[in-house]
Amino acid sequence: MHPVLRAQEARAREVLGREVLAWVLDGAVPGEWDRCRLRPHVLRDVSEVSTATELFGTELSTPVLVGPTAFHDRMHAEGETATARGAEDAGSLMVWSMRASRPFEGTGWWQVYVLRDRSRTLDTVRWARDLGARALVLTGDTPYLGSARRSPLGDLDQSPDASLDDIGWLAAETGLPVLVKGVLRADDARDCVAAGAAGLVVSNHGGRQLGRTVSTAAALPEVVAAVDVPVLVDGGLQSGLDVLCALAAGARAVLLGKPVLWALAAGGAEGVAACLRAVSDDLASVMGLAGVRSLAEIDGSLLTQRLGGTGPFG
Repeated sequence: MHPVLRAQEARAREVLGREVLAWVLDGAVPGEWDRCRLRPHVLRDVSEVSTATELFGTELSTPVLVGPTAFHDRMHAEGETATARGAEDAGSLMVWSMRASRPFEGTGWWQVYVLRDRSRTLDTVRWARDLGARALVLTGDTPYLGSARRSPLGDLDQSPDASLDDIGWLAAETGLPVLVKGVLRADDARDCVAAGAAGLVVSNHGGRQLGRTVSTAAALPEVVAAVDVPVLVDGGLQSGLDVLCALAAGARAVLLGKPVLWALAAGGAEGVAACLRAVSDDLASVMGLAGVRSLAEIDGSLLTQRLGGTGPFG
């Protein structure tokens, strides 16, 4: 874990109540990025290293984004307003949760569940689009909440009959690119893209829904190999080295969840910006050490199978 993130988590644990701490810590699943082994280049001019990227028409300073998490007002009085400001200050973007504690403010992407009341779903995504959302992130791995989480997470009545058809429906109704979050298999990846997905997010929901799911580090190469659209990934990323491994395995960007919540609790918008900058600066540093100057130069040739064992990187 990056030292800045470690310090922010320690501070957050001091200021948050026991119930909120339990909610943040619930379902933690290791990302297994430490299984990555690198094959760096040598004698490359890395006097200038750039982490700049572009996603669905948005120019960003970093591929380190804020993933959708609920109820930021549990972390800080300004809630998602502070998180979004911190992301913008760091040259990143935020994926707003459909369970946000503040109204969407027109920056970043909007996460969506398909609800039993389809008209409510449609009203919500059109509202987000009209405010300025650049993309929709359809969470596809939660047809309903696990029983232990139904009560604390509000009144969103997710639809168990959500299907691949809803990807094209949302895209047609809003004109926005739709990314599907929760993809862990190559066959699902291909099906989502065939149904109209403009991108995918490899995610196991942090283990907060179905337990014993494959790690995102293990699932990422399979999904990337199956499709020709941008693939993002979340799950246990805590340093620039983790991010470099994810990018080398084919991800276009990564999403941070818990580290951003800790940062928000520890320091509001400034804390979030500091978290994202720390990981992004660390990424630039390890890119230089690996002999790459831009995200375009990061590819699978940097990775090798883990010594003394098996793993997804080989």
